[in-house]
Amino acid sequence: MEQLTSIHNQHVKDWKKLQTKKFRRQTGTYLLDGWHLVEEASKAGIELIQLIGTAGQLALHSELVAKAAASYEVTDEIMKHITDTVTPQGIAAVVALPNAHQLPAGPLHGAWLFLDRVQDPGNVGTMVRTADAAGFTGVVVGQKSADLFGPKVVRSMQGSQFHLQMFEGNLRKWITDFKQVNAPVYGTQLNPAAKNFRSVDPGETFALVMGNEGQGMSDDLLTMTTDNLYIPMRGEAESLNVAISAGILMFQLNKDLGN
Repeated sequence: MEQLTSIHNQHVKDWKKLQTKKFRRQTGTYLLDGWHLVEEASKAGIELIQLIGTAGQLALHSELVAKAAASYEVTDEIMKHITDTVTPQGIAAVVALPNAHQLPAGPLHGAWLFLDRVQDPGNVGTMVRTADAAGFTGVVVGQKSADLFGPKVVRSMQGSQFHLQMFEGNLRKWITDFKQVNAPVYGTQLNPAAKNFRSVDPGETFALVMGNEGQGMSDDLLTMTTDNLYIPMRGEAESLNVAISAGILMFQLNKDLGN
């Protein structure tokens, strides 16, 4: 096990640069920060290319050290330097960046979440995590959305990226593909002409599209959907946070699966 004490070490510089999308794509890797994420990756059979931790934390989890391709003992200063958390847990790992631009293996099946220009990393991560909890099969993130593997999104997903199929792509193409196999695609819209979300029965295979926090779904996608849904509200609030809305809709639309 290599011991590192300087933030100027080349390994440390590279781990720091994994906070940027450019370097993640250049190296084909990203950083997991914290025990829960590292353990979830290990449980999912994801190779720990590099395990990084303070002496005390590495000693607590020798089984992960044994599984990692390479391990590095670092100082508290280095852990703070390479992560964007205020109080890092003292453990991190570098893992391979999935090929998010590939296509699903086999026919389209199950419940899918599409994200149209959702820009807040916390919202993206929360919706991915909720999709996992609601029994969804996959998530597709459209252009101008927060990067799926940025530090804040990864932290918010809490390991759910290991339980779902995750893609980035052209939502127009994905919607077309779903409709070609007669799978409904539901948009979301604050519009009296939209349908009450409780009135639809999607079946086993469908997609739900959630739009931008302030502007909602783009007009061109709204015209492509099977139906557009709204959530009736009894109180005086004008709207719901997009992640809250997504949670309500995902559990409602996927309510009969697995029962």
